[in-house]
Amino acid sequence: MKSNIGKTIEIFSAKKGQSGLPRPIVSELNVINGFGIEFDKFAGKDDEKAVMLVGKIAYDIALENGVELELGSLGENILLDINPHNYEIGSIIKIGSVVLEITQKCTICNHLAVFSKDLPTLVKDCRGLYCKIIEGGSILKDMEIEILKEWKDNKKYAS
Repeated sequence: MKSNIGKTIEIFSAKKGQSGLPRPIVSELNVINGFGIEFDKFAGKDDEKAVMLVGKIAYDIALENGVELELGSLGENILLDINPHNYEIGSIIKIGSVVLEITQKCTICNHLAVFSKDLPTLVKDCRGLYCKIIEGGSILKDMEIEILKEWKDNKKYAS
């Protein structure tokens, strides 16, 4: 069962040879299964980290703590109006025709300290999520996001 959960706010990609943050805003992401984002500096390197999602909440938390960031500063490819951390690793999302599987949480990056020494700690629980590409296609600003499969961990834990 699918359900609309939000929209893309903005999309970003840094080309090979570009360095630093923030990542540049682009008009379209061409997402290629088994490769990554066309022309992106990280394309073809790690299928499990082909696309990075960040929720606006990370920017809101930074701002509430006195850190004003330009969009793209957290290294994301796609900025969402929802918190993607509400979905577990293994969840499947769809943006336009693109289908992504959440594979892992982004680790704390000390390079974020260039904006504020406190930023890595402030956003540690909402920095972003990496995804692998299940089905490629184009992603644009203001596209609806659907959850196709929400992974639920049904394991029983020892007490």
